[in-house]
Amino acid sequence: MRDLMSIQLSRREALTAGVAAGLAVLMMPALGACTVDGRPDSITVAGGEPGGFYLEFATLLAASLQRNGVARHAAALTTGGSLDNLEHLLSGRATFAVALADAAAQSSADRSAPSAGISALGRVYENYVHCVVRKASGILTIPDLAGRAVAAGEPGSGTSLTTPRLLEAAGLSSADGYAGSTGPGGQAVTVVNLGLNDGLTALREGSVEALFWSGGVPTAAIAAAHSDVGLNFLDLSVLLPSLRAKYGAFYDRVLIPAGAYEGLPAVWTVGVTNLLLCRTDLEDTSVKRTVELLVGHADELIPQSSLGVQFLSPESLINTAGLPLHPAAADAYRALHG
Repeated sequence: MRDLMSIQLSRREALTAGVAAGLAVLMMPALGACTVDGRPDSITVAGGEPGGFYLEFATLLAASLQRNGVARHAAALTTGGSLDNLEHLLSGRATFAVALADAAAQSSADRSAPSAGISALGRVYENYVHCVVRKASGILTIPDLAGRAVAAGEPGSGTSLTTPRLLEAAGLSSADGYAGSTGPGGQAVTVVNLGLNDGLTALREGSVEALFWSGGVPTAAIAAAHSDVGLNFLDLSVLLPSLRAKYGAFYDRVLIPAGAYEGLPAVWTVGVTNLLLCRTDLEDTSVKRTVELLVGHADELIPQSSLGVQFLSPESLINTAGLPLHPAAADAYRALHG
């Protein structure tokens, strides 16, 4: 374990050396004034949409932070998802945020700095990209979406970033990935920005014929819709070579297991790492205590609605898809595991 930790942490330190000096000074993060015992008065965790994995995880984390004395008070924020969470974090409206690795990387790139003021506390879970269609639609493969409308995630969500990339990899979108892009035979794919709940309503009503969603397995709202109308999932794993060639190794081949949604067979899809993030300037004590919680109280942070794939173990927590660990987080992992 010691060798693994030293190699991986040293690699991150080497890759990120010298970056911090060039970062702009931003607003102080959303961390309440410290109490006499050194704990912050309040911590805020940016989550996601109702019915989705992110908000459930953020709620569990906030409850654990408060219960285990990391802060006197902690609360989860309902948000649009990964991109929205990153804005909350960088603007100081949130102390911690859950976000997809590809969204965090894009946010950093948009700010012209490798880390852009964002650090990781750890890799916490894997997100599964669902491409959901009605069973009665006759849609069996991604090319079948040509000429149809698809729900591509609420603005501000990680799904709204990943979906155009998937469509592009399938030859169904133009470079910018927006509505009206063309597929085989010149047919246009209409991209509609709808989140999980509105997207499922549109799918039920037939105003869209596919819904893209990135979340845990099973996602409770999708399971409920499946019991109402009958759904299927499309295999997205065939798109991985193109995705990875253009956007990097943020994407994995993962399996939605048979029976995860009642009566449906296993299907391969695309997975994206979930990261727990903070501002680089977050004070060390809160970071250290939160890492100790991730390691020592992992059983409190498993959403009951999702089987998912959890990575709350020392080896996987530090595997943050190239985003640097907060220095206090790296120190905490060393202290905990040698």
